[in-house]
Amino acid sequence: MVLRPFNAPGARLALRSKRASPNLTGGAGDSEIILDLSRLLSRSFHAAPTGIDRVEYVYARELLERMPDRLSFAAVHPAGGYYGRLNSAAVRQFLASTAAKWRNPGLYDAAEGKAAAIRHMFATRPRPVPRATRPRIYLQVSPHHLDDPKQVGAILRAEGAKFVTLVHDVIPLSHPEFARPQGAEEHLRRVRSIDAFAHGIIGNSQATIDALAPHMRRGLEGRAIRVAHFGADAPDIFGAPREDVPDRPYFVYISTIEPRKNHLLLLNIWRRLIETMGDDAPMLVLIGRRGWENENVIDMLERGEVLRGHVIEAGEVSDNRMQALLAHARAMLMPSFIEGFGMPVVEALAAGVPVICSDIIAHREVGGDAPDYLDPLDGLGWMRMICAYVAEDSPERAAQRARIAQWRAPTWRDYFDIITGLLEEVTESVS
Repeated sequence: MVLRPFNAPGARLALRSKRASPNLTGGAGDSEIILDLSRLLSRSFHAAPTGIDRVEYVYARELLERMPDRLSFAAVHPAGGYYGRLNSAAVRQFLASTAAKWRNPGLYDAAEGKAAAIRHMFATRPRPVPRATRPRIYLQVSPHHLDDPKQVGAILRAEGAKFVTLVHDVIPLSHPEFARPQGAEEHLRRVRSIDAFAHGIIGNSQATIDALAPHMRRGLEGRAIRVAHFGADAPDIFGAPREDVPDRPYFVYISTIEPRKNHLLLLNIWRRLIETMGDDAPMLVLIGRRGWENENVIDMLERGEVLRGHVIEAGEVSDNRMQALLAHARAMLMPSFIEGFGMPVVEALAAGVPVICSDIIAHREVGGDAPDYLDPLDGLGWMRMICAYVAEDSPERAAQRARIAQWRAPTWRDYFDIITGLLEEVTESVS
């Protein structure tokens, strides 16, 4: 079955709808919150979520719980590229199906999964934007279509809405050497959209807000700004079936394989560990899809015979399996050069799993004193620390577990308390 662009009458008319009255005013709890689900819908045919997918899902879940009477859904639909409102009942079904798929990607075979995705595509086809009867806030928590300032402006005019957005990072601008080709140019257009239209900005870390500021021509003054760390609790996404894990000591790295994640450091360390320890060497489990400009890493994984049986490329796995692999690891490794937040660090610490990570600002902000930090270029330091963590009676590992007991995991409840406050502040500014 081929998924064709929608030609529904309302889809083309969505951006021609009448704007809200300029005389609308609002107080706390009065505004309509329009959550854009473009990213999540565009990922309907993928079995495993990215970090951004998870965040958009949790926003939908939590806002449905907190403000069901104020929440509406919209999207630039992947089938045809039209913007419009989404049927709320269809969205709820889509969210339930998405959570089930993430828990167990083998629930459907490929054909069934594709058919289910197509059904959701049709059920969530874009509909016209209704006339506003109260203040509106258009909330986008992914970078989807932010690289088109004209489209963002057209959406805001059609909705008569103020704009609130979540910024995950500005790495393509601060570190263009780690971005895809043309990534810096694309991300600059996203920042231009934020700069031109955003009344409220959410940063996943203070590090992200600080990195964003130099690229904002109009600055951050006069906007509602919040820093909110993503929660580590998402029990409704994860199930609890038994999953097989390696039967000897192992470490995990949860990350897309791309240059800034520094996989080469770990692969070279593991080569040396195998040469010196033989079959007593621990295992390394890599969780995450292959990204871009990773030829050297892929060559080692595919052609490095010495690594076979010691380094496992698990790829994209179900959430259940990821949680099981994480829970039984000696530590979670994260030697990345730069991060906007570092969600795997938070998830590991929340699960009581020690973390050895690069000594960068974002990791320090979310991990506090709990992890062991190392320079991402200190290969010998990383090898010594990994060796220290292998032993069952490792004092270094025991010491970190004691620190983890004093570390407080961020929760989604706390996160959305902050987000709700931001939305009310923007609502009260509507005039």
